[in-house]
Amino acid sequence: MNITQIYKNANALLEGHFLLSSGRHSPFYLQSAKVLENPKVAQELATALAQIIKDSALQVDCVCSPALGGILAGYELARALEVRFIFTERVNGVMTLRRGFEVKEDEKILVCEDIITTGGSAMESAKVVENLGAKVVGYAALANRGICNRYQSPNHFEAKECKLNPSLPLFALEDFVFETFEAENCPLCQQGSTAIKPGSRGN
Repeated sequence: MNITQIYKNANALLEGHFLLSSGRHSPFYLQSAKVLENPKVAQELATALAQIIKDSALQVDCVCSPALGGILAGYELARALEVRFIFTERVNGVMTLRRGFEVKEDEKILVCEDIITTGGSAMESAKVVENLGAKVVGYAALANRGICNRYQSPNHFEAKECKLNPSLPLFALEDFVFETFEAENCPLCQQGSTAIKPGSRGN
């Protein structure tokens, strides 16, 4: 399965000057919503990701995603794994589990995003369910931006800026290694370009 081509076919590999949810700037952005708007493609990607997780023999009771970007990917992954699905969301800037969702003591949770950059949102979700007594057993995403190390990937990154727990596996279908920059060191900013949040102009 060629994940890069799937993103290109969906016009979901964007070029420009983007402000990522991690706060970093990038000349590229992966718009997973454009890929996941096709239910058949979403199912195929989730099934492929679920197979990697099953092959690892990791036990998962529930998939949890941070809203909004991770919801579609997480739901499809939960369906492929045949486990339940919940999501966390920010309320007044704080990641929270609400809408009647609950977790059980020591319930094995896989935290799923659409794209993992530094893993900040995934870690926020992980802390929420852990504080409620669940056990996070790993992370998953359709694609990895190359800051965190992916399970069984031939690529190895220094992962200094990765916020995920390094003792837990990160499952993803592909590494998209696009350079990202801190705002104060962004060459695109230095050229006078303004970073936009994806979605602010119809993306």
